Amino acid sequence: MSTRSLTRIIPSIPVSDGAGVKLRRSLGQSQGLRLDPFLMLDEFASDNPDDYIAGFPPHPHRGFETVTYMLAGDFEHEDHLGHKGHLRGGGAQWMTAGRGIIHSEMPLQESGRLHGFQFWINLPAKEKMKPAAYRDIQPEEIPEVAISGGSVKVVAGRLETADGQHADGPIQGISTAPLFLDVRLEAGARFTQLLADRHSAFLYPYAGSLRVGDGEGRALPNRQAGVLSDGDSVEVQAGENGGHFLLLAARPIGEPVVQYGPFVMNTREEIEQALADYRDGTLAT
Repeated sequence: MSTRSLTRIIPSIPVSDGAGVKLRRSLGQSQGLRLDPFLMLDEFASDNPDDYIAGFPPHPHRGFETVTYMLAGDFEHEDHLGHKGHLRGGGAQWMTAGRGIIHSEMPLQESGRLHGFQFWINLPAKEKMKPAAYRDIQPEEIPEVAISGGSVKVVAGRLETADGQHADGPIQGISTAPLFLDVRLEAGARFTQLLADRHSAFLYPYAGSLRVGDGEGRALPNRQAGVLSDGDSVEVQAGENGGHFLLLAARPIGEPVVQYGPFVMNTREEIEQALADYRDGTLAT
């Protein structure tokens, strides 16, 4: 196997989004910090309700997919299509904005811990104007596999370890073939996942730290996105305090990306059309 190594480390930075939700952004903090087809990765984690209580009131999207994954806390999703979902700790939502969707994500709690992630995956040009769709994924739908020294939750794609363990997540059949794993390792434990050659991939440790690559590898600190080289596997070792991390991979699209806030298209003209459609009330029709 050809083991991937770290080629770039993107520290997360504090930002505010929605109606003032405090979060940390790694991928997507600038338009140059993307990894085709991944456009953005946010982490929100706080025990202070002032950091999250205002939530994300109704807002539009077009041209990509948004994925939200919760470790702790409760959100409610509503959109113009009539979907209403309760996103709770251990669960996820997968929303395809496609032609257009107007939705809100509001906390269902007034106190306590809220910890989760949202990332955006681009859509190829031929799919950017397809009908919007939404899926609520409950915690019990996400398989959790015990491995040596830890466990893996499989949200999308297939877990394929070097020692032959495998499991399929509830999200399958998407053109970018995304892989989304939540891996939790004890101190010093190792984990190896097979990856599709030439698929873009990165790691994001949200607790503890990692060393990435064969041998001693390269250190990847907490709350920093580690972009991986090409290869057909990734090998990770947890630090002295263990390592909990997201592993994300997908097939790159290789098309121009033009973004204006919540709209991601291929040309400036398509962005201007999205803005006009939103103003005219036809974005999501």
